[in-house]
Amino acid sequence: MPSKAESLRPSEPAPQPPEGRTLQGQLPGAPLAPHAGSPPDAPGSESPALACSTPSTPSGEDPPARAAPVTPRPPARPRLERALSLDDKGWRRRRFRGSQEDLETRNGTSPSRGSVQSEGPGAPAHSCSPPCLSTSLQEIPKSRGVLGSERRSPSSGGNPLSGVASSSPNLLHRDAAVAGSSPRLPSLLPPRPPPALSLDIASDSLRTANKVDSDLADYKLRAQPLLVRAHSSLGPGRPRSPLACDDCSLRSAKSFSLLAPIRSKDVRSRSYLEGSLLASGALLGADELARYFPDRNVALFVATWNMQGQKELPPSLDEFLLPAEADYAQDLYVVGVQEGCSDRREWETRLQETLGPHYVLLSSAAHGVLYMSLFIRRDLIWFCSEVECSTVTTRIVSQIKTKGALGISFTFFGTSFLFITSHFTSGDGKVAERLLDYTRTVQALALPRNVPDTNPYRSSAADVTTRFDEVFWFGDFNFRLSGGRTAVDTLLCQGLVVDVPALLQHDQLIREMRKGSIFKGFQEPDIHFLPSYKFDIGKDTYDSTSKQRTPSYTDRVLYRSRHKGDICPVSYSSCPGIKTSDHRPVYGLFRVKVRPGRDNIPLAAGKFDRELYLLGIKRRISKEIQRQQALQSQNSSTICSVS
Repeated sequence: MPSKAESLRPSEPAPQPPEGRTLQGQLPGAPLAPHAGSPPDAPGSESPALACSTPSTPSGEDPPARAAPVTPRPPARPRLERALSLDDKGWRRRRFRGSQEDLETRNGTSPSRGSVQSEGPGAPAHSCSPPCLSTSLQEIPKSRGVLGSERRSPSSGGNPLSGVASSSPNLLHRDAAVAGSSPRLPSLLPPRPPPALSLDIASDSLRTANKVDSDLADYKLRAQPLLVRAHSSLGPGRPRSPLACDDCSLRSAKSFSLLAPIRSKDVRSRSYLEGSLLASGALLGADELARYFPDRNVALFVATWNMQGQKELPPSLDEFLLPAEADYAQDLYVVGVQEGCSDRREWETRLQETLGPHYVLLSSAAHGVLYMSLFIRRDLIWFCSEVECSTVTTRIVSQIKTKGALGISFTFFGTSFLFITSHFTSGDGKVAERLLDYTRTVQALALPRNVPDTNPYRSSAADVTTRFDEVFWFGDFNFRLSGGRTAVDTLLCQGLVVDVPALLQHDQLIREMRKGSIFKGFQEPDIHFLPSYKFDIGKDTYDSTSKQRTPSYTDRVLYRSRHKGDICPVSYSSCPGIKTSDHRPVYGLFRVKVRPGRDNIPLAAGKFDRELYLLGIKRRISKEIQRQQALQSQNSSTICSVS
């Protein structure tokens, strides 16, 4: 009596069915009896196998359930309508770890090269990244059977194992089986649906295993629309991006960049010629403003310094531009100079060198020996309008440009700024002349020119300061402390702490502002520093010459706003450590409220002084190299002296 296993075994090998014909009796997913000599499967595990034929059923038994006919169809050969770009070729040559390498990495051994050398840019289904393929393959144990032919393997649509079987032939053929044994596929522990066959295979070995016969035209027609749909998001005929996945939308690509994503429809609807205050996607609108300034406040540094025409500049400007009380650098730096040094370019280079590569010179202007430099963070240059400037000469002889005013204006988002630096008439008793200098300045400064006024209904043709949202006026106003040198020295030498409020009671500027005769609508932060004029050069003592000039607060920073509370002073002080002039630099730190704007203004379009930027960075690098060399030489000399 033959055994049951022998009765189930066919006496002769089943003939190979022709291509395109149905395999009769094949039960997808139903386990077959193991062959004699083969180890039994683990209990509870499913071992799907490929059957070539089904033996006859003994009489008296119910016939087994017959499955629907399945036609094996090989995958289509990948065809792209255009050549791949260099980026896609680079991704095709990229190599990912195979299953064997993953297993060896988990076991602690050195990884070896797997059979899958590279993957194509298209990830298989049910996966979000190319490494997911190796994750599914590493669960396949070594097989004991040999896959006979690619045409005998089931199609990707008929068998759930087709994605693994056709995508990893090297893994399935790793161990040769005994001749005569029936072909079997390895079992999956635990069972899980494997990924479907990808139509974009990059490996050379996989590409040869996935050849398609030329007579299978029906499969080509079915596979081609799938390829087009997979690429339709990137346009017809364009290879798929290596960063995109089948079940992940293209929005996942934004994780590869720290920049804010821009939707295509926003780009199509955006207008840089004329926009709206509430338009989404406007370059100067509320969305962009909230990205950079969630609280809508910009940090501003405004400084003034009478350099007395000295050619020698301080060895360091850190105390001036980067004061110790400020934990963070500011967004905008505006520096006005009176009686500036002869080499204006060297002065601007020193400013650029001190601020570093995060800042660029947006604009600079000069009127004789009056200089103004405007530095801004390089990230913010795209939100500035064109910068306009204007000058006024207050001397009777216009060729002598030592006294006068220089104004620079521009719009940042939807807020217009005006910066004026002035040098008024000097002299203790020339208050009327200084008032006249102020009147000439507000009437003669022709600003703005091309940039539209943000609020023309509140502007006046007789006063330039009314035509801007935020105005900062700073410089050497030359207003003195009345009462004489003796009275002022008495207040300065009373004790360790100087009574500043008592000094300010003699200040000419405060007295005239209270009368309303100058700087109408302007305010000044509270003063807590000593008078900035007049010092002996290089010393901390006030004028010791025969003239005995009275110490005074000649250098000031004032501000005015259209909207109450838009400007908030943070700090107001002087720089006692800079002693190259008879004036001490005076600076103010402010927080200014910025409003969203419209796209109908002429933009600066990222314009800045590139030559100065490169020069300042080179100067900064060279000084750092010199410092390191000096430190190394000092260390070497110390070692030699000790030895």
